[in-house]
Amino acid sequence: MTAPCPIMRLAGGGIGYRDSGGPGLPIIFVHGVCGSKEVFEHQFAQTFTNSFRLIAFDLPGHGASDDAADPQRSYSIRALSDTTLDVMNYLRLPRALIVGWSLGGHIAMELMDRFPDRLAGVVTVGAPPLAPGPLGTMRAFHLHSSMLLARKPQFTTRDAMAWEAMCYGPEPDGMHFAAIVRADGRMRPQTSQSLLRGGISDQRRVVAQSPVPLALINGAADPIVRVKYLKTLAYANLWEGRSHAIADAGHAPFLSHPNQFNALLHRFASDMARRFPGPYHVDKTILSAPDASHAAEPRFRRQAAR
Repeated sequence: MTAPCPIMRLAGGGIGYRDSGGPGLPIIFVHGVCGSKEVFEHQFAQTFTNSFRLIAFDLPGHGASDDAADPQRSYSIRALSDTTLDVMNYLRLPRALIVGWSLGGHIAMELMDRFPDRLAGVVTVGAPPLAPGPLGTMRAFHLHSSMLLARKPQFTTRDAMAWEAMCYGPEPDGMHFAAIVRADGRMRPQTSQSLLRGGISDQRRVVAQSPVPLALINGAADPIVRVKYLKTLAYANLWEGRSHAIADAGHAPFLSHPNQFNALLHRFASDMARRFPGPYHVDKTILSAPDASHAAEPRFRRQAAR
């Protein structure tokens, strides 16, 4: 499905990733349900790699990463935020800017709440901040039949096509369809349960109180997210004081409208690089001892927000 890529060996299994290298501010891209690191292909451009270090990885159960041995334990939003932190620790990154799409955005907000000192900023795409519970989800998302697929453990070909159309629009790439088919279906019920049954931080509170700079970049025609809902929330550190909506774009504006998206991301990342000038990589000698329950590599101490 994807070209060969390096694999980082974490305690929970292998994680496939792509790393542009370089000394610049790290930007870590986290994809959505049934996606892969390949969805961010248009962001790995010279415009970015000249100034920033770009990293994209496949979540467990996706792309080149291993399926979880214990789905109930490994596919919750909290567990996936731990995996994202493990990726940072493996690469010895004391701080990074996180770009989270859909599920990836909810993972990023979990990191904002639990590990704010590890973040140089967060960009969410197609991920409205939620209050825990079903009512919070209903307020933030459009309700239609295709959304029910998010809880379905096994996809038919027709299901995969419906998911593709909802997430990628009318002219999707075959590579992304292959990612949908490859995804471990056991993950969908677990992540959905995290969102619907309060298995996440109160994201509305997080964005209203977090010191982490937050940029909202969404498609104005997103069929999943109620974009107007974003304007009803309070924010502590909203970049430029507003939510950015890309005209005519759907749920994945970084794919359908990469020029507009990249211009916004580059501006935000440049602002954050000035605010957090580095260093962006540390030697292993200042890391804490290995934690056998998480990454196989030595890891930073997790300094939780609470």
